[in-house]
Amino acid sequence: MPRRLKHSPQIDAMRRDIASLAARLMAEDGIADYGLAKRKAAKNLGAPDSEALPTNQEIEEALRTYQAVFQEDELRERLAVLRRSALSLMRLLDRFHPYLTGPALDGTAGRYAEAEIELFADSAKDVEIFLLDSNISFEYADIHRTGQNAPEARLRLDDGEAMLLLSIYPHTLERSHRRNPHTGQVSTRARAETVAALLEQS
Repeated sequence: MPRRLKHSPQIDAMRRDIASLAARLMAEDGIADYGLAKRKAAKNLGAPDSEALPTNQEIEEALRTYQAVFQEDELRERLAVLRRSALSLMRLLDRFHPYLTGPALDGTAGRYAEAEIELFADSAKDVEIFLLDSNISFEYADIHRTGQNAPEARLRLDDGEAMLLLSIYPHTLERSHRRNPHTGQVSTRARAETVAALLEQS
C-alpha cells in the first residue's frame, strides 16, 4: 500500500490559498476551466510549485463556499435565469432527449456561465436543421474532448437572457455515464421535469 505524501503546514496553507483565489477567479471573472483558474491563482500567489496545487475537488468546494458567502443572491438569480432558458429550450427540443448538466444544474454557475444541455440524435444535422427551421440562430463551438464519448457537435446560442451550449451525442450514448472533465466525478444531469421542479423550489 503506497504511503501518503505528507505535506507541511506551509504547503497545506498555500493549497488552501490557491483554492480560494482560484474559486474567486471562477466566480468573479468567469473562468470556467479549473486547471486555468488553478494555474493563474498559483502564479498570482507566487507558488507555481505543483506540490502546492489543490485538486479540482478542493477548488469546487472553495467555489461553493465563496458563492455562498459573497454571491448568494446573485447566484440564486443567475441560476434561475439559466434554468429558465434551459427549460424553455429543452421543451422545444424534447424530441432530442435533452438533459441539463454542468454548473447551471449543480449550482456552481459563475458570473458568465452557460446553460449546458446534452442532446441525443441520429445525427447532429437533425438538431441543426430543427433549430434553423425554428428560426433559432446558433454558432459552432469547439469540441475539446476526443474519443468514443465525445459529442458529434457543440452548438452555442443566445436566447437574449442567457448563453446556452448544446452538446449533441448519438442515441447510443444516452445511457452512458460521462465524467466531469474537471473533477473526474460522474456528471449529474436532469430532464426537463427536474429542472422545472428546481425552478419551483427556488
